[in-house]
Amino acid sequence: MKFVAGRRQLLKAAIVPAAGVAPIAFVRDAAADTSPLPVSREYFTAAEFAWIEAAVDRLIPQDALGPGAREAGVAVFIDRQLAGAYGRAETWYMQGPWKQGTEQQGYQSKLTPAALYRAAIGDVDAHCRSAYQGKAFVALDAGTQDALLHALEDGKVELAHVPAKEFFDMLLQNTIEGFLADPMYHGNRDFIGWKLIGFPGPRYNYVDEIEQHGRRYGQPTVGLLGRDGTRVKDA
Repeated sequence: MKFVAGRRQLLKAAIVPAAGVAPIAFVRDAAADTSPLPVSREYFTAAEFAWIEAAVDRLIPQDALGPGAREAGVAVFIDRQLAGAYGRAETWYMQGPWKQGTEQQGYQSKLTPAALYRAAIGDVDAHCRSAYQGKAFVALDAGTQDALLHALEDGKVELAHVPAKEFFDMLLQNTIEGFLADPMYHGNRDFIGWKLIGFPGPRYNYVDEIEQHGRRYGQPTVGLLGRDGTRVKDA
């Protein structure tokens, strides 16, 4: 699945509604606060965090449909995930042998996700400086960033320490997760992702609305932490 398909198509492919369930119409809150958040990083360096923000901004950009991954705090979500059990691959089988597997066999690298990100970001920037007159990824224009992300997706860039496509696939998956996760995990700020796809949140039931096909659902969006304070505040 190419990320160029457009973010609505990308997110529709990521979340396929159950057969027979009618979508809930939702009006996006145009007044949502998308100003930059103060960030206390837990894993990334400042340069790595800037790299991730630039990359996720190209994968799910702000457009006429609303704010994108940068505004939704996806980089913060990924930072927190890599600083935790996911980044350390605590529940994964990480013993050898490490051989080139098939796509169906899943993740085969000896690197944890956190180590994969760190190595890949360094490798991509090294490639950029070599290919683009000394410029790092964050200094490239949007079109050039897109072209490079396509090349990573297609495995057409030779990185020094990690397979390009393997890194891109993880980055894209984590970007979608951060855009659509409950805000308590530091992404989906102000329910940006849920408002885009029309999901009003995990209310305990929709008994009164379930048969109201095609009608706008009027209740405010709610997360696991409630409807106000839509993401956990940084310490």
